[in-house]
Amino acid sequence: MNGMQKIGMGLVAVVLVSVTIWSHAGDRDSKLDAGKIGKAAGSKATTTPDGVIRLGWARTDVAVTVDAMAFKPAAGLGSWAAFTPVKHGAMVMGDTVVFQDEVTPAMDAAFAGGLEVTALHNHFFFDEPKVYFMHIGGQGDPEKLARAVKGMWDAIKKVRADQPQPATRFAGKIPQAGTIDAAPLAKILGQKADTQGGVVKFTIGRAGAMHGTKIGGSMGLTTWAAFTGTDELAAVDGDFIMTAHEVQPVLRALRKANIHIVALHNHMIGEQPAYYFTHFWGKGPTEELARGIKSALDVQKEVGKGH
Repeated sequence: MNGMQKIGMGLVAVVLVSVTIWSHAGDRDSKLDAGKIGKAAGSKATTTPDGVIRLGWARTDVAVTVDAMAFKPAAGLGSWAAFTPVKHGAMVMGDTVVFQDEVTPAMDAAFAGGLEVTALHNHFFFDEPKVYFMHIGGQGDPEKLARAVKGMWDAIKKVRADQPQPATRFAGKIPQAGTIDAAPLAKILGQKADTQGGVVKFTIGRAGAMHGTKIGGSMGLTTWAAFTGTDELAAVDGDFIMTAHEVQPVLRALRKANIHIVALHNHMIGEQPAYYFTHFWGKGPTEELARGIKSALDVQKEVGKGH
């Protein structure tokens, strides 16, 4: 390499370093407007020392006991959403306290506002009424994200305004023990049915690896759905196994089919690829429920083609 080439390479390096420093500085110096976010959310916004904008809502509207002890909201019954600047607006992350009858309205509102639901689980044992926590995320225009958070929290508040105390079961008739015809469900789902004690169950395995060892459905990598009741009115419960890219489409498809999401979490640590699991519950005619499950399977398959 001659002298001119060395000088040219040096100039390129300087330019690259300068661009990198400018880019990082730009990300670091960008700020969010707490006033606008708070106004959009209809809530007071605070700014942390590191520039994160936070919204908070303590669940003081329902008295909760944990292990028979009166539980104060400050000890862990606080909903929150935190906003940090990113290249094209803001990133939001948060956790919302939900009672069982609030989960579905809150999730539907989150989806309607463009948010993602990233986890749904419990934090306590022996809590009365049962308390769950729905984690959310999203990126985009900060005020739009704030309005989405508001919409989710407003949906929860409407449930409590209509019925101050959390419900003890889903609305609608209760399925009774009976006989289910597995054949039409197998045709809809394209899977073989296993019938035991009046329960018709479908299981679909996936492949993965754990600590370098190949594992599959028999080790717990499955999507499954179990139908209990009668053809006219049954309950379906089950579990979807999903990669990260499949989670939001599957959740949305299940909700579009009016199937409730009752948990979203991981079952393993260190598996390849990383898998997530959502548990679901629905009631209705068996074929209608099967078509709802099939719609989620179809969406999952389509998403999987691109990854």
